[in-house]
Amino acid sequence: MAWDFETEPEFQVKLDWADAFVREEVEPLDLVWGGLEFTPPDDTLRKIIDPLKDEVRRQKLWATHLGPDLGGEGYGQLRLSLLNEILGRSSWAPIIFGCQAPDTGNAEIIAHYGTPEQKDRYLRPLLEGELFSCYSMTEPHAGADPTMFQTRAVKDGDEWVINGQKFFSSNARTAAFLIVMVVTNPDVSPYNGMSMFLVPTDTPGINIVRDIGLGGEHLGEGSHALIHYEDVRVPAEALLGGEGQAFAIAQTRLGGGRIHHAMRTIGLATQALDMMCERALSRETQGSILADKQFVQGYIADSYAQLTQFRLFVLYTAWSIDKYNDYRRVRKDIATVKVLMPGGTARHRAASAAGARCAGRQQRDAVPQDDPRRERSRSRRWADRGAQGHCGAAGPARLPAERRPLADSAPAEEGRGGADQVRGVPRARSGEPVSPSTDHV
Repeated sequence: MAWDFETEPEFQVKLDWADAFVREEVEPLDLVWGGLEFTPPDDTLRKIIDPLKDEVRRQKLWATHLGPDLGGEGYGQLRLSLLNEILGRSSWAPIIFGCQAPDTGNAEIIAHYGTPEQKDRYLRPLLEGELFSCYSMTEPHAGADPTMFQTRAVKDGDEWVINGQKFFSSNARTAAFLIVMVVTNPDVSPYNGMSMFLVPTDTPGINIVRDIGLGGEHLGEGSHALIHYEDVRVPAEALLGGEGQAFAIAQTRLGGGRIHHAMRTIGLATQALDMMCERALSRETQGSILADKQFVQGYIADSYAQLTQFRLFVLYTAWSIDKYNDYRRVRKDIATVKVLMPGGTARHRAASAAGARCAGRQQRDAVPQDDPRRERSRSRRWADRGAQGHCGAAGPARLPAERRPLADSAPAEEGRGGADQVRGVPRARSGEPVSPSTDHV
C-alpha cells in the first residue's frame, strides 16, 4: 500500500533552492517593478530578469509544466503544485520561472493543436519569455455561459472575418497575439460550432476599448480588456486545431489553468497567515500582545486549518491528474478546488489583526494599498468562472451517472473516444462542457 505525504529528496532540494531564490532575488522585484510583469521589458529591466531566468534554467525549473521537447522538464501537476506554492508569493516569480498565466495555458494548447508554422511563430518565443499572449474568450452578455457567445467568424475566400466583443481579455494591451474563441457555425450545437484563432494584436480591426479594473484598481488601470473585433481579417492558417474544436481546446486549457490558480493561491494565503502571525507577536495592546488574545488565536487556528485542508485537496487533485491523465475524470475535484479557494478569507483575517494599519484601505490587506497581493487572491476566485458555477459542476458530478441532471452532459462529438494525451498532458474530449468566467488563466 502506497500512501505517502513526503516529497522525493531530490525534488525537495530544488524546492528549497526555489524558496530561497524567490525570497532573496525575486520578491524584491515586486517592490521595484510591481505591475510591469506583463510589459515587454526594456533594456534596463532585461539586464535584471534575464540572468534570473538563466539561473532557473540551470536549476532545471524553467517551464516545468511542459515536456523536454518544448524546453520544460515535464514534472507533472503534483510537482508543479509544490513549486507553485512558492511562486505564489510573488507576482514576478511565475515570469522568472516561465510558468505565468495566461501564457502557460496558451502554450499548452498551441503545443497540442498548433501547426508547425504556428509553433514557430507563437510557441517558441512565448516559451522563451520574449512575448506575452492573451486568451480572449468571455463576452459581456454571456457571463459564465459560453453557449451564449455571439462573436462570429465568417469565411471569405481564403480568410476569416471576425466581428464581436470580448470582455476580461487579460493582458491584451501588452500581448503580441490573442487566442480568440468565436462562433464559426451557428447552425449546429455550440459545442461543435465554435473555433479558435491565433490573431496578432496589431491586426487591423482590433479595438481595445478600455481595461477594466478589479476591486481597488481605478478605471483604466486594470489589465483585463474590453475588445471590439471589427472586420478583423485573418488567413485560414490562423485557425487553431480543427474547425468546431474550440470546446475541446478550451477544456484542455482551463482544466489545468484552474488547478494552477489554486496552487499559487496556497502560497499567497500562506503569506497572509505568516503576516498575521508576525503582527500578533509584534503588536501589544491592552496589556498584552495580540497573540495572547483568544479571538486572534482563533483567527490563526481557523486560517491554518482552512489552508491545510485546501492544500491537501489541491495536492490530491494534482496527483489525480497525473495518475489518470484525464481532466474529465477529475473535473469535479478541479471545480471543488475553485469553490474552496481560501485566499480572501485568510487576507481578511490578516487585515483584521493588522487593525489601524489598514485604516483607509477598506480592510483589504495589511500591506500598502498599491501592493498587488491585495487583489490577486480576490481575482483568483473569479477567474475561470465564479464559485457558484463550480458548485453546479461539482455537485452533479458527484451524483450517480444515471441520476445526473441532463445539463451536466454536453453532446460529445461523434466518433471520438476517451481523452487523448499529448506530451503527457491530458487533452479534453470535443463536446465537453467548459464554463469560463474571466480569461486570465
